[in-house]
Amino acid sequence: MHLTEEEKRVALEQTGNILENYSRERGNLIPILQQVQEKLGYVPLVAMEEVARHLGIPAVDVYSVATFYNQFRLIPPGKHQIKVCMGTACHMKGGNIILDCWKRRLGIDVNQVTPDREFSLERVACVGCCTMAPVTVIDEEVYGKVTPTRVDGLLFSFGVKIPKGQQKEGEAVEQQ
Repeated sequence: MHLTEEEKRVALEQTGNILENYSRERGNLIPILQQVQEKLGYVPLVAMEEVARHLGIPAVDVYSVATFYNQFRLIPPGKHQIKVCMGTACHMKGGNIILDCWKRRLGIDVNQVTPDREFSLERVACVGCCTMAPVTVIDEEVYGKVTPTRVDGLLFSFGVKIPKGQQKEGEAVEQQ
């Protein structure tokens, strides 16, 4: 995903502020990356390069750590983060169907962001709301007993319209 010059400037500025609190010990790499992600919502390449310079290690070492752990995002999250629970209860109650529905409606796969950066989609482990299965979490608000029709309704509440006749499986979604 291409970052704008403004996004790069902000990432470098925020990363610089974080690095002021850390010595140049290699053992600080993961805590630094965690703070960058907490501040920016992801760990961009420019931040990884800055962290590498600060720690005096090759940028590829930072990239290796950031890509090894699932906790780090390498692309900016969407304005609205959609998390589909795939815990045991949600899985048994059709979590896969709900996840597939989100993928079709948004036109993206898991861990991707829509081209307009409005939505990102994640598959998550149990969110602790098993009695409400299947569950989707949007911007930290929990929606239980989600059905494919409810997915359309939730998208509609964010201004996304599904044109009539395109609500069948595998068809395109129009976003406004």
